[in-house]
This record gives sequence, C-alpha cells and structure tokens, in this order.
Amino acid sequence: MVFLLADMSWNVLISPDQLSSKGLLLRKSILVRLLEDIANRKASKEHGYYIAVNELKEISEGKVRELTGDVLFPVTFTCITLKPMKGEILVGSVEKILKHGVFLKSGPIENVFLSEKTMNDYKYIGGENPMFMKDHSKLEKDTVLRFKAMGFRWMEADRQFQLLATLAGDFLGPL
Repeated sequence: MVFLLADMSWNVLISPDQLSSKGLLLRKSILVRLLEDIANRKASKEHGYYIAVNELKEISEGKVRELTGDVLFPVTFTCITLKPMKGEILVGSVEKILKHGVFLKSGPIENVFLSEKTMNDYKYIGGENPMFMKDHSKLEKDTVLRFKAMGFRWMEADRQFQLLATLAGDFLGPL
C-alpha cells in the first residue's frame, strides 16, 4: 500500500468543561479530541485510511458557539495515510470462503474480494471447512497470501474501500 503524508485542516470542538487557562492543558485537550475525531472518521475517498497524526502545525484562535459554549478550534496538521492503488501487490489473510470466491483482509482494508475466476486453477472444495485447492497449495481460513489489486471502490456509507483482487501474476498466492 502507498503511504502518503497529507496536509490537512480540521475543526476541533472542545466542550467548556475541557477548557483550561493553562496553554499546555488546552493544547492536550485539542490534540486528544483531534485523535478521537480522526479515529472515528477512519478514512476518506481523497486521502485513504488515516494511520497517524504526524505533526500538529497550527491551532488557530477558537470561536465560541453561543448556544452551547463549545469552542471551535481550526487546526492544521500532517497525517500519515494509506491509500490502495490499482495494480499494487498486497498481502492479506483469508477471512471467509464462499463457492464463488474468497474474502480477504489486508491491513485496514476489510473488504477484499478474490473471485474464483481470477485464482488460476484453484478449485472449490466444500464441507465443514471449505477451501480452494490447486496441486499442493490450498486457500483456507487464515491463510496469508500475496495478491494484486485489480480495482477499488470507495463506500461512503461504510467509510471504507472495497478491493477486487487477483492471483494472476508471478509470485502471487499463499506465502
């Protein structure tokens, strides 16, 4: 996956009970709230998955909201993000096996689908522990494998990407 360093702007909302006249405590409250907001947001179509806040560049002057007393602080910072790219070689583990393909998880990406049509001669074997087999190689639950991303789609409702994968290519498959 491609790690990116993104310059970002965010509005951090601090409630009155978290405000302090001491600068360091206020800065800590803003930083903690920013980290919570980033963790809850998870990802964006533009930047990919948010991995870590790298540097807090500036905290602008806060604006008080009249009805609630909350203070809104515009913040600029750099964030390490991770965004999937078409054609990229990734490593993931098998989460679920179905007759028509396999669902994988790769890092923060929880929806990677590997269709049986792109598995190069692997055959489905059903039963209590379903798997795909090819010669002496098998894909079963928790198998770690290397795959290629054929394409991806952003799902706004889930705030995550869905990937379509293939095993067609050199050095792809179970590790």
